[in-house]
Amino acid sequence: MRAPASLETEDRITLGTVFIGAAAFVLLATWLVPWQPVPGGSPSPVPADSIFTPHQIQRAEDYATWARVWGWTSLAVSLAVACWLGFTDRGRRLADRLPGPWVVRVVLVVAALELIGRAATLPMAVAQRRLQLDAGLSTSSWPAWSLDLLKSELVDIVVTSIAVLVLVGIARRWPRSWTAIAGGVLAALVVLGSFVYPLLVEPLFNDFTPLEDGSLRTEIFQLADEEGVEIDDVLVADASRRTTTLNAYVSGFGGTRRVVVYDTLVEDLPEDQALSVVAHELAHAQHDDVVLGTFLGAAGALVGVGLLGLAVGVARRRGLPGVGEVGAVPMILALAALATALSSPIQSGISRQIETRADVDALEATDAPGPFIALQRRLALRSLADPTPPAWSQWWFGSHPTVLERIAIAKDR
Repeated sequence: MRAPASLETEDRITLGTVFIGAAAFVLLATWLVPWQPVPGGSPSPVPADSIFTPHQIQRAEDYATWARVWGWTSLAVSLAVACWLGFTDRGRRLADRLPGPWVVRVVLVVAALELIGRAATLPMAVAQRRLQLDAGLSTSSWPAWSLDLLKSELVDIVVTSIAVLVLVGIARRWPRSWTAIAGGVLAALVVLGSFVYPLLVEPLFNDFTPLEDGSLRTEIFQLADEEGVEIDDVLVADASRRTTTLNAYVSGFGGTRRVVVYDTLVEDLPEDQALSVVAHELAHAQHDDVVLGTFLGAAGALVGVGLLGLAVGVARRRGLPGVGEVGAVPMILALAALATALSSPIQSGISRQIETRADVDALEATDAPGPFIALQRRLALRSLADPTPPAWSQWWFGSHPTVLERIAIAKDR
């Protein structure tokens, strides 16, 4: 048993890790997040019946209600399974039965727990998929959907395994100061992951081809130049093979930035509305919002590791495994799942402010509120977005302003 002084030293390091991570997060959020993105303040949302017909509102609300049912049920089940495996001896017994050195056992435990969680939530995923098919929002076949689900699960297993291996390995090597070291390494991995994701993960789910020469490509490059954003290329993603939704995004950093547009957007939108979408995404690039999100995530990782150290310290004093032991992996994943769910309001609130700023900048760049309003209406109808979601749901999970809020900003110009 370690001396009380050793425990006290570890506790001080752990608390210091939490403090440094939290201070970095607060400073970044205070300094860089646009807490007042609309000059003069955000206007009140426009009435839903001024934009949509009663039938359109009812159809969107019916779809959104069931989408929320399956989404929330899936979240509740996944958390329940994670806690059942992480806070009882079932997860530890599973870890003890797996063969091999600790590195292999960690990966096997992560894979087993991820697959158990996926199996538990698969009925909700299938129900959500059937809902999308019935609503005409999905175009992929069941085999293609299953393949995407498998790819997503493999990516989750790889990413989670890397993070847990870092935690366990560092805790084994530096048992007293592991929180500070692991927090710093995981924060660095968050930054690295933001760079490599477009190169390694995006191609797993879509094929990309350069946008053909023409007025849209020319206008996109001109718009990027006006917004002061350097882009390397404009690519088209073959999203229509799985969805009917419209989207675009900016991927990469610096001179490697690429504007990626869905083929549905190119084929289905008038050019002025397509440019409104691109202007919004270029605004994100202009303000380096991906970089901001990355560094906030890195600071959050530091806080998370520190809080994990506090929780595991309490558990260890009750005779449970420490982070350096493979038997602690189920508890680590359960705590991570709970932390992710509980921190969603913070992430969503920051995201809404950033998205609102991008809307304001897009309106300024294009000076075309009419196409912006038409676009928002079309996007909402195409995705069956609920124009008036429950307030608590929007607060907890809403990463974007509602369609009625976005249209109100455009009308207020």
